[in-house]
Amino acid sequence: MVKPRQHAAAAIQPNPIDGFTVDPSSIAYIGEDLQRPECILAERDGSLWAADARGGVVHIQPDGRQRLVSQRAESAFLLAADDETRFIAGTLPNGLAFAHNGDVLISNFGTDRLEVMTRDGESRVLVDQIDGEPIGKVNFVLRDSRDRLWLTISTRTKNWMRAISPSIADGYIALYDQGRLRIVADGFHFTNEIRFDAWEEWLYVAETCARRITRLRVTRDGGLVDREVFGPDDHGGFIDGIAFDARGNLWGTHVMTDRIFAITPEGEMRILLDDDNGSAAGQALMEAFARDEVTPKLMLACGGTIAPWFASVTFGGPDLRTVYIGSLRATRIPYFRSPVAGLPMAHW
Repeated sequence: MVKPRQHAAAAIQPNPIDGFTVDPSSIAYIGEDLQRPECILAERDGSLWAADARGGVVHIQPDGRQRLVSQRAESAFLLAADDETRFIAGTLPNGLAFAHNGDVLISNFGTDRLEVMTRDGESRVLVDQIDGEPIGKVNFVLRDSRDRLWLTISTRTKNWMRAISPSIADGYIALYDQGRLRIVADGFHFTNEIRFDAWEEWLYVAETCARRITRLRVTRDGGLVDREVFGPDDHGGFIDGIAFDARGNLWGTHVMTDRIFAITPEGEMRILLDDDNGSAAGQALMEAFARDEVTPKLMLACGGTIAPWFASVTFGGPDLRTVYIGSLRATRIPYFRSPVAGLPMAHW
């Protein structure tokens, strides 16, 4: 168990999440008729930008008004013949980040490429190959304070549902810097979201199929070294999205079993919201995973009632204390108030 560096004041003050859990009755919702709002970006003015399977993002203004921003609206997600096809085919905007100029960077989990789109819907492919080969399932993109882009590729397996296995470790992290994309760390069990600590000294990685968080120290030239586990060795659930708060707690989601957790700077895990509650479907999925026998049918049987398949947590609002839950199967965005502000992202 390892600990990130803390401010001296934070080390002696009580942790704001001590004793905190989310009261389901306090959860409110924003947005309507969204399609696969997996990742959410928040801005200072209170607006949200949610990934949308129609081929772009939905911009939700503070008063609730929303508009789809897409070069060409797609209907493949909505009209798919079955749920398995819906989640593996067509355009699937996934992780999002704001470029320095305000454009939206989109890691497209369906087309296997990193795209950039203006706020008016003009888009282009930024990168879709690495070393002359297809890039793989581009899951997430993160911009750092030096304007470098960090990408996670979950797997090189085309149907990602077939890669939900304890025996497959073909995920990697790539760095896009000055027009060049290079692999900086490899051999992950389904690489998912990544986040930097407040000083960008360590990069934290959600390894979905290892069911753990790992971290790597960042070198000046963008290398990643000293890989180690942060927090529990096994969460007992598939980790998807992660985000730091200002106190150094790392929040995250357990997808399909629909929990929100936080790992304290001391490495202790707290469950803040549980919308699975030990369901039979969740237990069956985890038992099948242990046997390396996960199927799309078992996965699709899971999901709570708040926003099926919790995928991400985003801190927003003027004080960064509103937490938004991204998901893969909901059509609106739940949110609640946090006792601590989120760590500001590079665009904040």
